[in-house]
Amino acid sequence: MNYSIAGWNLPQDADGVVFDVGSLYPLFRGLTDQRKRRGVRYELAVLLVALLLAKLAGETKPSGMADWVQERSALFLETFGLKPKRMPHHNTYRRVLKDAVVIEELEQVAQHFLGALPQTGTPVQICLDGKTVRGTIAFGETRGLHLLAAYLPGAGVVLCQVAVDTKTNEIGAAPQVLKMLDLRGKIVTGDAMFAQRALSGLIVEAGGDYVWTVKDNQSQLKADIELLFAGDHECVPGFSPAPTDFQTAQQVTSGHGRIEKRTVTTSSLLKETCTWPGAEQVFKVERETRLVAHGVTRTEVAYGITSLSATEAGPARLLGLVRTHWHIENGLHYRRDVTLAEDACRVQHRDVAQALTILNNLVLALLLRFQSNAAKAQRYYAAHPDQALRLVFFHPARL
Repeated sequence: MNYSIAGWNLPQDADGVVFDVGSLYPLFRGLTDQRKRRGVRYELAVLLVALLLAKLAGETKPSGMADWVQERSALFLETFGLKPKRMPHHNTYRRVLKDAVVIEELEQVAQHFLGALPQTGTPVQICLDGKTVRGTIAFGETRGLHLLAAYLPGAGVVLCQVAVDTKTNEIGAAPQVLKMLDLRGKIVTGDAMFAQRALSGLIVEAGGDYVWTVKDNQSQLKADIELLFAGDHECVPGFSPAPTDFQTAQQVTSGHGRIEKRTVTTSSLLKETCTWPGAEQVFKVERETRLVAHGVTRTEVAYGITSLSATEAGPARLLGLVRTHWHIENGLHYRRDVTLAEDACRVQHRDVAQALTILNNLVLALLLRFQSNAAKAQRYYAAHPDQALRLVFFHPARL
């Protein structure tokens, strides 16, 4: 018998289940449904909630999500007062994501909800980085759906995400992302691709700061920084060496059979001669990694530029910002690829794939709201779907 008492634990009154204004469910209800009214059996918001809950429970493919929802149909029928006696086939979910959802609206809903989470109000660092959804790369092609995200590393939240046009790259999409954000008091970090004058100027004008890695795409700037930190400046006889303002910080960590030593050296000497927008400091990061078992040592040197002054960010803080930037790899990309199996999903239609990535961003933020281990949180919500429903019925401030 298909029977469930899970819905009894949800907040209810005489009219049924109660939900907060501003929670995910009413936000989903406000989305435009592009389907023709005739023949529509399931409300768009209900289908999106069903997909979200299935993902919270660990399902990663449309067929698996549909089966999970079907096995808990009593919960959905009771909670939402549905007339059909069963939940839809997985092809229905695919068709709805393809034909009914306006991707831009769904992304706006995600931005609105995630921006209201309590943990998004305090972090100051925003990481920019892109990711390709590999399942969308067609046979014989080299490029699929590529998304650029603005990520809060401390909160595990994607503030916004846009698809990169096939005719451009992340540099072309970055202004669109940055203009969606309130950058006042924020520090935007990115790899060498984003070390662009226009992006730097945009951030500074918006009241924010930047920290970029500098590589050969900015060859003159890199050469100037290398020369400054070269340490082999010749001194003319009879004259004292040129003064420097170098400051240094070092950090040593160990684990996984490795000992890593990172040293950062900063300087403000290029500020007067550098024409880079808002530039205050440049820095050099030296990484030394020793593989204990093999006795092998690897070294790496990287350079960077920032609009943060020496009083705002000394070498220790700059080193922390550079290291934290890469949290987007294991905090977002890795979890989406491994925990949520995003790259293993074979959905090739770009709109469907992008809608699923937006749901993945929501899922990760909800999973990490109370638990640092996303996989463990999934196991909990798989066993307690009523608690997962609370996540979509409560306002973010109450989660």
